[in-house]
Amino acid sequence: MAAERIVLQCQRNYDILVGVYAVKKGRKLIRDITLGQYYPGNSTIHRLDARVKIASTLVFVVALFIVRDFIGFAVCAAALSIVVALSRVPLSFILRGLKPIFVIIMLTFVLNLFMTGGEPVFRWGLLTVTREGAVRAVFLVIRLVLLIIGSSVLTLTTKPISLTDGMEYLLKPLKLFRVPTHELAMMMSIALRFIPTLLEETDKIMKAQMARGADFESGNIFRRAKSLIPILVPLFINAFRIAQELAMAMEARCYRGGGLRTRLHAMKIKKPDVLAIVCVAVFTCIITGEAFFL
Repeated sequence: MAAERIVLQCQRNYDILVGVYAVKKGRKLIRDITLGQYYPGNSTIHRLDARVKIASTLVFVVALFIVRDFIGFAVCAAALSIVVALSRVPLSFILRGLKPIFVIIMLTFVLNLFMTGGEPVFRWGLLTVTREGAVRAVFLVIRLVLLIIGSSVLTLTTKPISLTDGMEYLLKPLKLFRVPTHELAMMMSIALRFIPTLLEETDKIMKAQMARGADFESGNIFRRAKSLIPILVPLFINAFRIAQELAMAMEARCYRGGGLRTRLHAMKIKKPDVLAIVCVAVFTCIITGEAFFL
């Protein structure tokens, strides 16, 4: 009897330790995802009209793809730094969103570094690094980093309902072609806000499986990928369940999309929004002049 009690106590201690380990590892895997999250605040950027922020983000994204040298990227980085400072969102919290796509960024860098032709500057066996490849690889990495940070600032400083209303307003011209703009804006907003929800569900599933002895960290890349397969089935089931519950909740509240829908808080352009529009116009002129005329 004493031996059985000792074995049971050891088993309980083991379960507790494994559960704590699973919680810590699950949090480490999920907490770095910032895309789709909203960071509560009352900063200047938080108070701006959603339409202005969406349009400004689109201008910034286009600017990232038309700049041709480091001066243009420096201008974009300076403008983004000012916006981040005004948003009062911790820079460490924003940069945390780069961790999940670090592998993609490095893969993009390596592929462009070795696969771009031009003037060779380094050779090692069959691998050749060219001057053009190095410049292109650095450009793409900078572009990806600034693109992700800029997109994250939009979602971190804009409430879901404001984001939906802003996208619907900007898509209004498509109504002339009988495009259901409200439904499109609602779907995009829900899809964006579903990202943290699905990540939370993934976190719960991984914690439950790691507490039962599942290992997602050891082995090569193929073994790790294979170990993630048992997560997919419950994740899809939970995703459909959440979608159904959301649909039922919207129907229970008599939700009806389209032009008959009214808003509690009407969107209005204020002085800070006008100032932001002027700043975006100046930024656009600087980027356009630098990219095409200098």
